[in-house]
Amino acid sequence: MASLTEQHTVPESRNQNQVRTAPREPTTKNALEHFQEYQRERPGVVALWCFGIGFVLGWKFKLW
Repeated sequence: MASLTEQHTVPESRNQNQVRTAPREPTTKNALEHFQEYQRERPGVVALWCFGIGFVLGWKFKLW
């Protein structure tokens, strides 16, 4: 049985051992290249998605 006067150690903060992340430039570039490739392979799907997103945004942001 543990003593009531026993001290518990608190683990160190995780903020001190932060892992550096990769810059966002290559990730963004890869995402854009992937999207452009998908756009070339399936232009109809991309067009319908753009139309749908534009329709919803136009409906939500209508001025009247």
